[in-house]
Amino acid sequence: MSGSASREAACLAAAEPVRETHAGAAASQRPTAGWRTVLGVFKLRIGVLIMISALAGTAIVPGSRADALQVLVLALAVLLASAAAGAFNQFVEADSDRLMARTRNRAFASGALPRNGAWLAGIVALFLLAVAAAAWWVNAVAAAYVAAGALTYALVYTLGLKRRTPWNIVIGGAAGSFAVLAGAAAADPRIGPLAWTLALVLLLWTPPHFWSLAIANEEQYRAAGVPMLPVVVGAARSARIVHVHALALVAVSLLLLPLGAGWLVLAGAALGGLHFLRKTHALMRRPERKTAMAAFFASMVQLSSLLTAVVVDAALR
Repeated sequence: MSGSASREAACLAAAEPVRETHAGAAASQRPTAGWRTVLGVFKLRIGVLIMISALAGTAIVPGSRADALQVLVLALAVLLASAAAGAFNQFVEADSDRLMARTRNRAFASGALPRNGAWLAGIVALFLLAVAAAAWWVNAVAAAYVAAGALTYALVYTLGLKRRTPWNIVIGGAAGSFAVLAGAAAADPRIGPLAWTLALVLLLWTPPHFWSLAIANEEQYRAAGVPMLPVVVGAARSARIVHVHALALVAVSLLLLPLGAGWLVLAGAALGGLHFLRKTHALMRRPERKTAMAAFFASMVQLSSLLTAVVVDAALR
């Protein structure tokens, strides 16, 4: 062996332990997948809100035909289908999630959980279980709406619209509307005007809710290449659009009373709506992160107030 070849072999041999050390260090730095990490994949906070939307859909139907078991199964089916859609979103968006400080620690983005076929199969199985349970214990119409809600978020929003148009969330917001319709169909497969109006409220709620968050995280969405509305038209114009959508949302929610809802529903819609409008007006005047996050949290208060009022009003009748 020549002298140069010997030196090259010696260098390679010396480098091998160094590569092994770096690989071991990288492995030791990989986040561990604890139970909180696993649960975070399923976006259970928004899932619970969607489940409550389904319960409100059931409650708002006069003379509901659903028994306690059907209501329970429907609620769990909506929660599981929402969890499957949320997990699919994180599974698909792992690469772009790494580019945003808000999402880079998610399980698939951080590498705490592997993006493999087993996880994808589990997500699909969870979705199928939810739809099958709704079809078996509730009815086919309710199951169809459960499936439509999850597929709208997973396929229409995540795969189809999110990276193609700044209006992605307007159509993607139909996922929450389908939860209301699933609940209403559990009570009576013939959907009435009250349920359709509450579903419209959910459709109108999602854009100002999510755009407020997008204004607060505009630079992160820009870095990730996601054309959320503030990235495309700027924070100031987006804030005005948020306020207009909030006005439409509150106006439609007030229509529930003349359509047959109780006065408690009107109180929930009015109080939550006024709080949300106050925050979106402040956002319009000062489109910055602080006011955007205040509007985002106010949207949660608005919807929670309305849905709680619908459920309590039905319980008191």
